[in-house]
Amino acid sequence: MAGQSTPMMEQYHALKREAEGCLLFYRMGDFFELFFDDAKQASAILDIALTARGKDSGDPVPMCGVPVHAAEGYLARLIKAGCRVAIAEQVETPEEAKARAKREGTPSSKALVKRDIVRFVTAGTLTEEALLEPRRANVLAAVCEVRGAIGIASVDISTGRMELEECVAAATGAALARIGASEIVAPDGWDAAPGQAIPRPDHGFASAEGEARLKAIHGVSTLDGFGQFSRAMLAAAGGLVTYLDHVGRGKLPLLLPPVARSGAAHMAMDEATRASLEVLEAQGGGRTGSLVAAVDRCVTGAGARQLAEDLSAPLMDRAAIEQRLALVQRLHDDPVLRADLREVLRALPDIGRALGRVVAGRGSPRDLGQLRDGLGEARRIRDFLAAQADRPSLLDALLPQLGGHGALVDHFERALVPTPPTERGQGGFIAEGYDAGLDELRRVSGNARRAIAALEARYRDETGIAALKIRHNGVLGYFIEVPARHADRLMAPDSGFTHRQTMAGAVRFNSLTLHEEASKISEAGGHALAAEEAHFEGLVAEAVAAREAIAATAAALARIDVAAGQAERAAEGGWCRPAMVEDAVLEISGGRHPVVEAALAKAGERFVANDCILSPQARLWLVGGPNMGGKSTFLRQNALIVLLAQAGGYVPAQAARIGLVDRLFSRVGASDNLARGRSTFMVEMVETAAILAQAGERSFVILDEVGRGTSTYDGLALAWAVVEAVHGVNRCRCLFATHYHELSRLAESCDALSLHHVRAREWKGDLVLLHELAEGPADRSYGLAVAKLAGVSPQVVARARSVLDRLEKGRQETGGIAAGLGDLPLFAAAAQPEPEARDALRDRLAAIDADALTPREALDVLYELKQIAASTDP
Repeated sequence: MAGQSTPMMEQYHALKREAEGCLLFYRMGDFFELFFDDAKQASAILDIALTARGKDSGDPVPMCGVPVHAAEGYLARLIKAGCRVAIAEQVETPEEAKARAKREGTPSSKALVKRDIVRFVTAGTLTEEALLEPRRANVLAAVCEVRGAIGIASVDISTGRMELEECVAAATGAALARIGASEIVAPDGWDAAPGQAIPRPDHGFASAEGEARLKAIHGVSTLDGFGQFSRAMLAAAGGLVTYLDHVGRGKLPLLLPPVARSGAAHMAMDEATRASLEVLEAQGGGRTGSLVAAVDRCVTGAGARQLAEDLSAPLMDRAAIEQRLALVQRLHDDPVLRADLREVLRALPDIGRALGRVVAGRGSPRDLGQLRDGLGEARRIRDFLAAQADRPSLLDALLPQLGGHGALVDHFERALVPTPPTERGQGGFIAEGYDAGLDELRRVSGNARRAIAALEARYRDETGIAALKIRHNGVLGYFIEVPARHADRLMAPDSGFTHRQTMAGAVRFNSLTLHEEASKISEAGGHALAAEEAHFEGLVAEAVAAREAIAATAAALARIDVAAGQAERAAEGGWCRPAMVEDAVLEISGGRHPVVEAALAKAGERFVANDCILSPQARLWLVGGPNMGGKSTFLRQNALIVLLAQAGGYVPAQAARIGLVDRLFSRVGASDNLARGRSTFMVEMVETAAILAQAGERSFVILDEVGRGTSTYDGLALAWAVVEAVHGVNRCRCLFATHYHELSRLAESCDALSLHHVRAREWKGDLVLLHELAEGPADRSYGLAVAKLAGVSPQVVARARSVLDRLEKGRQETGGIAAGLGDLPLFAAAAQPEPEARDALRDRLAAIDADALTPREALDVLYELKQIAASTDP
């Protein structure tokens, strides 16, 4: 164990224990090193060399490393791979370590530099620009249970927005799906915790702890000014803040005052529905092909993140929806205003995330410059929009949030150079004229540099060595360098030069004059850096003090960008403003699927628009037709139109009249969930069961091919029962696509069911898919024609046709698989439970208390039981 028992490795193991399962980045000079299993895991993910330490000891330690200056790129790859990383930095210099060793009486040669974990880097706690996706929020969530209620706290620490909510246990999955957290924490030992949650000590998930921490963070004696928060909400907040305190090692990020979110304020969508509709992510993974990618025309990252949040949580408040729509319409109807506004917005920095880095203590001069530039432009945008006529109410509410930073902007403009650097270690970010003392230090340093340049020229003349140069490095400082062949002239005792270092082809010297000038540069430079650092801290404190107002400005700019982007998308695609009503209707004229239409447009093809008219008299459409005919697209496009409308945007249709939907369900295109041991059919049934249990009269449901994953008889029976239940029990608006022609007979007994089909024709043996929706049942399935279109061999298609002819002949003779279904009672009547048959023998046995019987009573009971058995024997 020689390679593992050194003081350094002992220090490493102690830090590794603190890392609690995270990879440990152990700082050694200019590298972060990883050891043991961490090194094996990281080298595989990062594709870097795996080496070993202490090979000669017989007990080598696996290791790999990454340069400190490039660490962010490697961290990004590790986080994307699902790792968490603890950063162990050197917290003292080698000189300080030697001085400490001397005080402790240990040899300075054995002094080990102290290291400590300064931060944990996890998926939900990123603030660095290089580690974040500009157009996607990065949310951390905490979830816990308090007396049967589920509390959820979520925060995007890159912008500080914090929300608290409470829901019932059954709604937890839908709430977490809406939040889309990169990382979830939950109390250790909680059996109902989400599968992906990171367990944390449960003492942090206490309502009193959460309330106390929020009060301390925001400097208030009561949280009433922020809203009303339940015990479950505060407990989740406590767990969230405790975790942030842990990963930040006592340094909390930007946390804005919490906002209470009500579940009733937003349309509910479960995880399966979001995946089916591909709201934020396509089923193949990634943003491309999703709804947000097809709709997003925002010109800022903050706007894109706000749009994604809008699509994840469509509104239920009709007045709020109309406010958003009015702002979109104002910008839609004025192309010149929209273009000018978008041009200004496009140049804006991401001030929300810059503020997050500044408050978290990871800010740079560049971040302060972004705050200066962004807030200055916000003020100009406010003045520009305030001069416009016919301003919508939402715009009037946003305009005051764009101003109020005049003093801060003016101060930052005086203090900072036009383009501040990303690093502050070398200084140079405080503007000339802001601090006279700093200017003098720079003048002294500059004069000394000019003196050194003059000294170089003088030395060349005096020595006659044209190749003489004065150079600088981090070890020797300033030095004189000459080629080795000229070194003898400077080696003479009376030359005035002192030998410092001999290189392969050059020799380095010092001189008293050079040392004096170098000392001036060093001293003035050190004082200048200290002065700039002090100014930086002052500017940071000023930004932190105004954090809530700056965050409000960032949010207002994002909302304006979303509206302008929605208007641009509507103008680009010929979309319309939906009419939002309270009635349970869905009237879409010329509706299109935004993602499919965009894909067809790239291929130079036209999307076939279709109407959809759902009303209390025809609230359930049964849609038949061939595969590839467009049934699934039709179902999804109407669900997406509802979602877009309630998110406050225009919709891809000629006209739309939409009654508010409280819950949106989509069971389209289920697939195996092998991780949970569920087949496609099982997944389909689980999703269908959730719909039947939760959908109400204000819900909108799309169901595709229910029952297809099992036998024909079972599938038809299930589909029949589901249609009846949706019609008679849930009574919601529903589009139901199916290949079971037999279901069309339900139109005879379900008064609010309407039959429709997607049109197709065979022409000279080939199938022509028209993608048009028509009234009435489908005449046939065209399955063999689709098989031929897919490239199935002619021999197989011909054989299938002969089998089909035989099956259809049998159906005509027997009445088909639906024979006798017309005599079934309706679902509501059939759902009445039949009285259970009574078993007298079992009832009598259950009533006997055997321990209380005397021998005589036991014998009597035995004869009684024989008599009962004889009377019930068939």
